[in-house]
Amino acid sequence: MNTSNRFYGYNVGHFQKDLVAGLIVGIVAIPLAMAFAIASGVRPEYGIYTTIIAGILVSLLGGSKYQIAGPTGAFVPILFGVVMQYGYENLLIAGFMAGIILILLGVFKLGRFIKFIPRPVTIGFTAGIAVIIFSGQIANFLGLRNIEKHEEFHLNMREIIMNLETINIYSVMTACISLAIVILTPKFFPKIPGALLGLSVSSVVAIFFFPNQVATIGSTFGSIPSQLPSFQFPDITWETIVMLFPAACVIAMLGGIESLLSALVADGMTNGKHNSNKELIGQGVANIATTLFGGIPATGAIARTATNIKNGAISPMSGIIHGLVVLLVLLLLAPYASHIPLASMAPILMFVAWNMSERKEFAHVLKTKTADSAVLLVTFLLTVFTDLTTAVGVGLLLAVIVFVKKMSAALIISKVLPDPSDKQVKPEIVEKGSNCPQISIYTIEGSLFFGSTEVFEKSIENILQSKPKVLLLRMSKVSFIDTSGEAMLLNIVKQFKEQNRTILISGIQQQPKELLWKTGLHREIGEKYFFEHTGDAINYSLAQLETKKCIGCKQFAFNECSKLSQQTVKTNQKETKLLMT
Repeated sequence: MNTSNRFYGYNVGHFQKDLVAGLIVGIVAIPLAMAFAIASGVRPEYGIYTTIIAGILVSLLGGSKYQIAGPTGAFVPILFGVVMQYGYENLLIAGFMAGIILILLGVFKLGRFIKFIPRPVTIGFTAGIAVIIFSGQIANFLGLRNIEKHEEFHLNMREIIMNLETINIYSVMTACISLAIVILTPKFFPKIPGALLGLSVSSVVAIFFFPNQVATIGSTFGSIPSQLPSFQFPDITWETIVMLFPAACVIAMLGGIESLLSALVADGMTNGKHNSNKELIGQGVANIATTLFGGIPATGAIARTATNIKNGAISPMSGIIHGLVVLLVLLLLAPYASHIPLASMAPILMFVAWNMSERKEFAHVLKTKTADSAVLLVTFLLTVFTDLTTAVGVGLLLAVIVFVKKMSAALIISKVLPDPSDKQVKPEIVEKGSNCPQISIYTIEGSLFFGSTEVFEKSIENILQSKPKVLLLRMSKVSFIDTSGEAMLLNIVKQFKEQNRTILISGIQQQPKELLWKTGLHREIGEKYFFEHTGDAINYSLAQLETKKCIGCKQFAFNECSKLSQQTVKTNQKETKLLMT
């Protein structure tokens, strides 16, 4: 999807729709930009810079026509942690590095792999992020003083409890007005942005009815400059790169996940199709450019993207207009933003946290009472009580362990009678449970990989003890083999060769076949011992029988068995007569 295609047939009518959508989304984005920046531990204008630069660049370079980019709640815990531990300047470097990682992911076409993160992990850390955002605004909602911010959740909760006596009734009143408007506006005035209306009305009430009684952006952070910052390349050293690399990876991962999820939401609402890899490249470029102008990391914002579509957006022009609207507000109205009470912004973030908590999905996974429930809970608790890097890492590790366990349990190696549909087999004999002592037939179902080698090995030990003349492995239901499974198969082949016995393989699928051919195991087995159909393999097996061992055998699994047995008996009778004469 290139830019020219996205603007093909664009006309004045389309521009008018994009103008309306961009204006509305721009207005919605302003309070959120400042609120997310404050929650991340930086000055509010940095969120505005991010909205302007990332919003325009992602619309120009991204892979979705309707994507709206900017600061989001998902980034709050990780950005706050970086600021607390390394400082704002190093946050810019981490964001710069994350942008490079996103570009590389897009260039090497790895966008689709980001979608493979297990759902319990994403629900777990999303719910954890929501708890952190919500709890982080309690102090501003109540107007508490002497609050010292910590990176750890339990320490922040202790700060709130220890300073509850400093509650400011005026802050509570301001916050309650804002919260009521944010909640009720969508019901009664759906076309008006609830966040902006709640922020405006509660700010006016605070300014006129109890001036200088609540903490404001100006009293806490100083005045907001009405201009963009100058370009400044970060001072990057190798030590800084090593120190910030884990944080940069998490920022890139979260940015990629949320951007692609937002693009998928947009596809569902418009019946469109985004380009995942191009979206990652656009997000990467935007994050690099944003940090060069003092902004914080950005990603696709699901709620703002949906708002963009609902208000009639036609093309990426609406996203560009949204960024320009925020720029005009910064240039013309920045001084007035200093009077906004922090208590007016707290309910906005609390409402965002409530909406992003995925509480219904969380409860649904818990109700299953499966291993996924444990993955969900561990990821959630680690997100809240440690940090996002640890939570995602441990969550992914647990998910992989659960997956490997499920896959290993799914491997079935069973000794079976020949397929009654084969012409060589007597159906009535199969039903009686008969089988040939010299030919063992095993069906393998599942994947032969590192997690299932133990199950495979135990089954093979039983096979080796029975010492069949011919071992036929039916592998039509084996879709995947890795090098661990191949090594185990090689071990069996070598042991059978040492005992002068034969292994046949029938119905092998494409991936296992390609691996055996690449490793040379097919030569070790012998290409003539691979058969497309089980029936052909049985024909070959019957030709390898030691007919003397058929004497007295009453299994008669194959049509040929009775004939072989009679021939053997007659031969023995002739030999006996010759000895007597």
